[in-house]
Amino acid sequence: MAVSYKYWDDCVDPHDLEELWSSPCVAAEWLDVGETKGQKVHLSRDPDGNAYLTQTEMKAVAEIIIHRHFGSQIDPDMICAIADLQSDRQPLATRYDKKAKSTSVGIMQLFPKTADWLARERSEEFIIRAYKGGTKKATHKSTLPYWQRYRLVKESLPSRASPEDMEEMWNRHDVSKEWTKTGEKKGKVRFSIDEKKKPYLSRVELKAVADIILTKHFSTKPIKPSVLCALAEVISLRFLNGVGPRAGITGIDYSTASWLYNEMGFRAYNLNQGDDLCKPFFSMYFGAAYLVWLAEYEGSSRTPEFVVQAYILGPKNVNPQDSGPQWLKFEQALSHYEDVKKFREYVPSHFTCEHSESSVYDR
Repeated sequence: MAVSYKYWDDCVDPHDLEELWSSPCVAAEWLDVGETKGQKVHLSRDPDGNAYLTQTEMKAVAEIIIHRHFGSQIDPDMICAIADLQSDRQPLATRYDKKAKSTSVGIMQLFPKTADWLARERSEEFIIRAYKGGTKKATHKSTLPYWQRYRLVKESLPSRASPEDMEEMWNRHDVSKEWTKTGEKKGKVRFSIDEKKKPYLSRVELKAVADIILTKHFSTKPIKPSVLCALAEVISLRFLNGVGPRAGITGIDYSTASWLYNEMGFRAYNLNQGDDLCKPFFSMYFGAAYLVWLAEYEGSSRTPEFVVQAYILGPKNVNPQDSGPQWLKFEQALSHYEDVKKFREYVPSHFTCEHSESSVYDR
């Protein structure tokens, strides 16, 4: 008789289920669809009736197993990407290997301890290509397409954004229109990739991320989405991982973000490691926080020219007598998001207008 799972309780131990409930992202997702702690939790079903793990569930399972048994030697995103490629995250998926004359079952086709051994001995590319064709073909041209597909799956937006933030993105007409046009689906949105396979945000995506962050966390602050977007253009060229030593789309380094989080009270996003700043919403949040701080640098309202230069060069390196090439680059980037002539015409002498929280930077 074929195995069939209807509930999570059918395929995991009680203590594993408890750990899943302990994940804030999983708990929020389950509660949102009507699950109740202490009751059986339904597995999701695709249109064909196949049980599958959501990306949130898959990420939590990978993190739990790796944390419990393998320390930090395996990247959870790597496991999740493989599960996407191998089984579409279906726990009952099967695949027959003609050479091995055996059938593999489940979301993964590799024991974690094997991945752990490979991770200690080989590069990520070797692991993934060996996963597909065996160690003898890890450098063979036949496994290269699999590696390329893996990178596209791993570099998907849901892997670097919370379900809540993704829902906000889908709710924006211009974003959903762009994603639908390129064949994206909920739970599986790919990043744009340049000719060097570097992931980046489209201008529509960047504008949406900026707008979401400002609406949710800085609604009383005089910052306009176009200003953040223009700075991101200058700093990172919209590349997800940043350019050079500056991480993320807004170029905020880990030490600055940690200071903003610990000392200045900007704690909407929990900063755990430097890689968090390569997540677009994290980077945009701390970029906006830094702008807010610069606008009142040393207790004085600052001009837009000062704020822009200070953001790019650091406040100690600003020449108050000369806006320099940074301001010109900023205006050129700004032109992609709003009319620069109007911006120049109405730009105030200070970033924040006296006796008011409003300025042309307001949304």
